[in-house]
Amino acid sequence: MEEKDIAVGLDIGTTKIVAMIGRQNEYGKVEILGIGKSKSLGVHRGVVNNITQTIQSIQQAVQEAEADSGVKIEDVVVGIAGQHIRSLQHSDYITRNNSDEVISDKDIDILCNQVHKLVMLPGEEIIHVLPQEYKVDGQAEITEPIGMYGGRLEANFHVVVGQISSIRNIGRCVKSSGLELAGVTLEPLASANAVLSQEEKEAGVALIDIGGGTTDLAIFKDGIIRHTAVIPFGGNVITEDIKEGCSIIEKQAELLKVKFGSAWPGENKDNEIVSIPGLRGREPKEITLKNLSKVIHFRVVEIIEQVYLEIKNYGHEEQKKKLIAGIVITGGGAQLKHLKQLVEYITGMDTRIGYPNEHLAGNSDEETTSPIYATAVGLVLNSIEKSKKREEEKKEREALEAEQPQTPLVEEEEVSTEVEQEHDLVEDPHAPEQEEKKESNVGRKNIFEKWFDNFKDFLDNAE
Repeated sequence: MEEKDIAVGLDIGTTKIVAMIGRQNEYGKVEILGIGKSKSLGVHRGVVNNITQTIQSIQQAVQEAEADSGVKIEDVVVGIAGQHIRSLQHSDYITRNNSDEVISDKDIDILCNQVHKLVMLPGEEIIHVLPQEYKVDGQAEITEPIGMYGGRLEANFHVVVGQISSIRNIGRCVKSSGLELAGVTLEPLASANAVLSQEEKEAGVALIDIGGGTTDLAIFKDGIIRHTAVIPFGGNVITEDIKEGCSIIEKQAELLKVKFGSAWPGENKDNEIVSIPGLRGREPKEITLKNLSKVIHFRVVEIIEQVYLEIKNYGHEEQKKKLIAGIVITGGGAQLKHLKQLVEYITGMDTRIGYPNEHLAGNSDEETTSPIYATAVGLVLNSIEKSKKREEEKKEREALEAEQPQTPLVEEEEVSTEVEQEHDLVEDPHAPEQEEKKESNVGRKNIFEKWFDNFKDFLDNAE
């Protein structure tokens, strides 16, 4: 098995850390070769609050995945979430000097760079700049402006912002665990890749990923991400409520939730009782399942209502923005009994449970296709995409070098590095016969990739 075919996703969650190794088979589907998971001890609501414990948990998960697959892990794609992530809508425009020339990648990059220079709150940095739709000379609803004529190029952007210190802490933990950082992805986007179909994204869908510490939301319409949000409540808050409401220890509360928990109290009879062993010689406790369901119900309703508020803020009630495909629930919290019915009751939207089997090979076992692993599967898919992109760029670069044998490779690299550092467009330094080849995106990096390169440099220098 070739090492370069291997893709690894690392999901650093509040309750567990998952390392997943996969590769793409000849049919374009993903085979999962190994999974390693460990209890997450140094993460609270998606944010690292103990570096040492997080490093140990990452190493444990990675060792388990390596033992499971027989493959050595070198680099990983990591997911970022946490309560510090927020998103905003922004409109911007550029006036082009020469409206007789068609709009090219260069113009779009200039426009995106302009958005990237927005002033954020202290300690925050823009992670993703996602164009929604464009306007050319006032003509609206353009999805692809390249090749059009126009003097004024305008666009609406979905901008995702995060606390730079939290992201750097995750990067530091990964580096200190002896791994290379191959990429950073927003977790709601990774989960969406794993569980949503293209038809759902086109029709309009809200993905709710209920994790241990946070609930992530990603809204798609017309195939484009329209809204993201991270709500700082998850399955752990439900466990905490059971612990306090029933006066039992956390381990017992978690077991009760998983085995007997239900989001709909009406289905339990009053005489259904579960007995819990008492602590150190104390009498066992008896808890009615109806009361247990009531405790869970109140907290789940609160989480769903907060998510529904975000869906309304996006504008779901407007006819044009209606989410026809409804809601997809995934993550560990999606396994709670009768959750689907409760979500439908509160929101009035069609709901299904999202299993990450959209892109997995047919022989995947039941554990892999559980909603718990939606983010990890999405990160593996992301890792495969990144390595494919790198391969394509490498081939195209080699093809260009074969056409231009007189130009040394070092010069090309130097020029592209200088331009990148100036936060400008990465253009091919050879002219003019390669002008047409610019369309193929050779050497062009999007805003997030540039940000990631700078972030990697920061981590390397910090050592």
